[in-house]
Amino acid sequence: MKKELHIFFTTLLFYTRIPCPKNTNHHPDYLNKASRYFPLIGWIVGGISFVVFYLSSLVFSVEIAVILAIIASILTTGAFHEDGFADVCDGFGGGWTKEKILLIMKDSAIGAFGAIGLVLLFLLKFQALVNLIEDTKSISVGFLLFVSAHAVSRLAAISIVFTHEYSRDDATSKSKSIAQNYTWREALGAFFFGLLPVAVLSVFFWQMAFSLIPVFLFRFFLARYFQKWIGGYTGDCLGATQQVCEVVFYLSAIALWKFI
Repeated sequence: MKKELHIFFTTLLFYTRIPCPKNTNHHPDYLNKASRYFPLIGWIVGGISFVVFYLSSLVFSVEIAVILAIIASILTTGAFHEDGFADVCDGFGGGWTKEKILLIMKDSAIGAFGAIGLVLLFLLKFQALVNLIEDTKSISVGFLLFVSAHAVSRLAAISIVFTHEYSRDDATSKSKSIAQNYTWREALGAFFFGLLPVAVLSVFFWQMAFSLIPVFLFRFFLARYFQKWIGGYTGDCLGATQQVCEVVFYLSAIALWKFI
């Protein structure tokens, strides 16, 4: 139990800005097992985001509350995944070879493709959440929507680690340690924590079970695209997958509630 808590806090330290016990660090042995709790981090981030939204909605309009909720999720993770999304936009938008793509993604400066991509991503996320909130009157369902989106999108991202190879040769990269030698425990834990919120949400709206189809279709095509151009994935690719799949989940929910 103590070891599992250490692994969990390692995951929390790596993926968020939430304070952890002082003995927590990025030790490769624990970081390698952290993937089992990555979707669970989605529960925390999604929960924080929803709490900020709910409290803000008591004072402000839905639109302002949604913006504050998005800001809360970004602050909680330190824009970890948004940064990866921007780097992927820059790398694959400006590079035409594996070496050039990886070089651009490693550059800390944001380029035109990254800036444009982030603007469009946030606009789409904002409008999708506003539409969902307006259609959802139940606090419990709203909470489950936030948590499910963050959990299943992280499952989609980390599942790439289980099926593809890390692309960079840089042994100093912390991302390379993630699930290098994963076991069934990492895969089982990731799928359990990633799918459980969606399963509970489906009790209220059975249609939401079908939201997994478009999410994992996008995951499949993104993974194949990364494989084609750079021969695998990087940490930035995982971050981009999380962001894209989160938005796809919101859009899927809107479509399912409208047509089914």
